[in-house]
Amino acid sequence: MLIEHRGRTPVVPASAVVASTAVISGDVTLGENVRVLHGAVLSAEDGPITVGDDVVILEGALLRGREGHPVVIGSAVMIGPRAHINGASVGDEVFIATGASVFPGAVIGADAEVRINGVVQVNTTIDPGAIVPIGWVAVGTPASILPPERHDEIWAIQRELGFVSTVYGVGPEAGMREIMRWQAAFYGAHRDDRLVQ
Repeated sequence: MLIEHRGRTPVVPASAVVASTAVISGDVTLGENVRVLHGAVLSAEDGPITVGDDVVILEGALLRGREGHPVVIGSAVMIGPRAHINGASVGDEVFIATGASVFPGAVIGADAEVRINGVVQVNTTIDPGAIVPIGWVAVGTPASILPPERHDEIWAIQRELGFVSTVYGVGPEAGMREIMRWQAAFYGAHRDDRLVQ
C-alpha cells in the first residue's frame, strides 16, 4: 500500500516488489530490486527514507524517517522480521536481524551485523564489520558493545547521548504528558493521508 503523507508520495521502481500488506508512507524512495514483505512499514514521518538497491525488508519490519534523522539504507542489506530502524543510517551489505532496534542518529558501518534483538542506541556509531551479538547493546561513539546485564555501564554512556531530545525533540526534563502532547499533535498529520495505490 502506497500512501501520500505530508504531501509526499513514495517512489517505487518497477523492479521493486512491495507485498500487498506492506505500507510505504510519504517521502520514501526505494532502489532497484528492493523487496518489502508482508506487514513491513516504511513511514517517512517528517524525514525521508532512502533504500539502496537489492535490499530485502522482511515481515513486520519498521523503518521510520524523522526530522533531522532520515533513514538511509545502503545496498545489499537484509532487514529481518520485526526489526526497527528509526532515523538511522545503515551502510552497504549490513545484516539487521530479527527484532533488532536501531535508534535515531545511529550510524552502522558497511558489512556490520546487528544480531537477533540487538540494540543500537541513539547517536551511536558501529564500525564497519562490527558485530552486535544476540541481545547485546551498542552505545556511544565509538560504540561500546555490552551485554544487557551490564545495564549500569550502558546507562552511564546512554544518559549522555540525548535520547529524549533526539527521539522526541524536547528537553531532558520533559515528562510523559509533555512528550505525549507533542506525539499526539505530530502523528495527527496522518489524518490527511491519501491512499495512492
